[in-house]
Amino acid sequence: MEEPKVSQKSPYRVKLEPGKKYYWCKCGESKTQPFCDGSHKEKGEFRSVPFEVFAEKEYYLCGCKKTKRPPYCDGTHNNI
Repeated sequence: MEEPKVSQKSPYRVKLEPGKKYYWCKCGESKTQPFCDGSHKEKGEFRSVPFEVFAEKEYYLCGCKKTKRPPYCDGTHNNI
């Protein structure tokens, strides 16, 4: 199983809107981190992670790509 690229060793702090669908990059190759730009298509086993939020606020999305709660940061980057 191929490992995703670590795009950064800290979370991305982003303000998100409710009712909008987002796609979190799981492969780590996207140029629009933390969101997917389709770069995973060259890495066959990776897929983006679709998600929505229910409140307009800041969220912390995983940058190390090793979270157990995708797309949200769970602190795993502290162990890399």
